[in-house]
Amino acid sequence: MKNNIRAAVNTILAYLFPSVQDAFFIAILFAISVQGPMLLNADGDLGRHITIGNYIVQNGKIPTTDIFSHTMYGEKLVPHEWLAQWIFSRVHAIMGLSGIVLLISLLIATTFTLTYREIQKRDSTIVVAFVVAALAAFASSLHWLARPHIFTFLFVALWTYLLADKKSKAWYFPVIMLVWANTHGAFIAGFAIWFAHLAGWVWDYLHGQSDRQGGIRLGIIGLSSFAVTFINPVGWDLWNASAGYYGNQFLVNSTVEYLSPNFHNWSTWPFLVMLAICLVGIGLNVKLKTYEAFLLAGWTMLSLYSARNIPLFAIVVAPYVATIVQSTLPQPRVLKRIETAINNVEKNHKGIILPILAFTLLASTFISQKGLNTANTFDPNKFPVRAVDWLEANPQEGEMFNNFIWGGYILYRMFPQELVFIDGQTDFYGEVLTREYTQVTSLDEGWQDILKKYDVSWVIIQSDKPLIPALQSELNWEVVYQDDTAAILHKP
Repeated sequence: MKNNIRAAVNTILAYLFPSVQDAFFIAILFAISVQGPMLLNADGDLGRHITIGNYIVQNGKIPTTDIFSHTMYGEKLVPHEWLAQWIFSRVHAIMGLSGIVLLISLLIATTFTLTYREIQKRDSTIVVAFVVAALAAFASSLHWLARPHIFTFLFVALWTYLLADKKSKAWYFPVIMLVWANTHGAFIAGFAIWFAHLAGWVWDYLHGQSDRQGGIRLGIIGLSSFAVTFINPVGWDLWNASAGYYGNQFLVNSTVEYLSPNFHNWSTWPFLVMLAICLVGIGLNVKLKTYEAFLLAGWTMLSLYSARNIPLFAIVVAPYVATIVQSTLPQPRVLKRIETAINNVEKNHKGIILPILAFTLLASTFISQKGLNTANTFDPNKFPVRAVDWLEANPQEGEMFNNFIWGGYILYRMFPQELVFIDGQTDFYGEVLTREYTQVTSLDEGWQDILKKYDVSWVIIQSDKPLIPALQSELNWEVVYQDDTAAILHKP
């Protein structure tokens, strides 16, 4: 009887006692969740994503022409994030903005837990795996925003780690790519990773270090994955939209996240540390596989060119960083003892009950409107919250001109009653309209003509912008509303 009770207790403890992996997941999940206000307010696009998702749900179709702006109304729209937008809409309908924070937290925590697992699979110690995976997560934090690109974090982790495992079934990859291509335009990153593997195979094959089967497998994966990218609402146009943006230097240079990283900003320092470790590994001749060398070189180049790529660098390169650390650092006896003790405890660990409980607790906290979610709202000091409250009570006639960062928020609050002049989707609005928008806000010569061209009757803009006194003095427009964040002017 006692033996049966002891066995039952041990079984329960095996499911409930946390593993290091559980602790890592929970720590990342909660660390991101408490940053909810930052996730929601650091960028202006979330409102548009929710609005498009709501449209898909309410109308049962994915918009392929613009219905959200009066400047581009009816123009071809490539819905390259429609699945993420639908998910955002459904989560928002259930839990509001706190649900979005919870979703983003779950995606990031899952991504870097996969990184932790991948590092451990490569014979790194638990301590090294924990530290390097945490370092990679911190490196990615400069682009933690409530936007569809967070799904790409997860897809890059799945794609990279499965591709490195030669036992992975070839059919995994077109399935992942099918979902990825309909979720976020950075699905192209998957092909960049695939190409590095192909280049590595070619190099090894030419040096007699690889066989044809590896190349055939990569060819099947690449061709099948490429084929499924055309299963989307607009077919080939998805590639034109995803790749075409990078060809427009004006738009790329006008978007902060596409610029090279600023190493005077502390948020880039974890990336610098990872780079430094890689250089140490190269200097000490730590052996990497050929495709790993291509991946390291390629993602280093892409990250130095554009800070947007740093999170993907961290996900892809973290296992190599761990290999270098494991190969070069001495292993003190105390660390070996800690490792042994942890392994002895974890060898009987089963299940993922604790992470599920932690996620459930967090979700319950958000749903009950207590604790962590109290500030999960749009900040009235960054978005025109009070101004839109006033607009809902005092609708303005005619077309608007708006601050482009606020476009998504205005759609979130006022679509379909109001259509914006522009929002943060500059890849859709293009260079011409973006330049015209800048011409107005900078009061460049002919700015008044742009307002006439688009038949603008009223403006909602930041309260401190010089456009306000210019409209008043040169065009006799009237300020009909103003607070510390936003001003609304209407032409006479």
